Amino acid sequence: MKQLADKKISDKELNVGDEVYVKLKPYRQLFVAQKGNHKLSPKYFGLYMVVDRIGAVAYKLQLPVEARIHNVFHISQLKKKIGDQIATVRWPTFFNETQEVQKIPMTILDRQLVKRFNKAGVKVLVQWSDSSPEGATWEFYDVLQRQFLKFCCQNP
Repeated sequence: MKQLADKKISDKELNVGDEVYVKLKPYRQLFVAQKGNHKLSPKYFGLYMVVDRIGAVAYKLQLPVEARIHNVFHISQLKKKIGDQIATVRWPTFFNETQEVQKIPMTILDRQLVKRFNKAGVKVLVQWSDSSPEGATWEFYDVLQRQFLKFCCQNP
């Protein structure tokens, strides 16, 4: 059984100085219901240089200064650059502590009163920092208050 499973495993190895793409999931966000097809969103970001090899399967990368995530990755999260063409995908703009993209609300476009847990609740149509007004999503106002206190104080 192990022999059959090991047939599909390929041994990858990178050298210091190689350029790699990093596999990230920028669409993971717990409190925002995303719309659109995530299968079509990019999986690999940037083109970063391998600075150091740590152990057998971990590599340290030279990430941009604005990237607020750890710079050591498992080899399964890296894809080596092949060829001369450069296909860079820009680094996601905002990360929180759990390595998820943190979108920032820009404006509240609309409000509506809805029934939530047998009580009245307020839903607001929020335009996010990285999308147009057509990409706005309906969110519960109390959830936004907890997540973005400064924004909710400015937009009562």
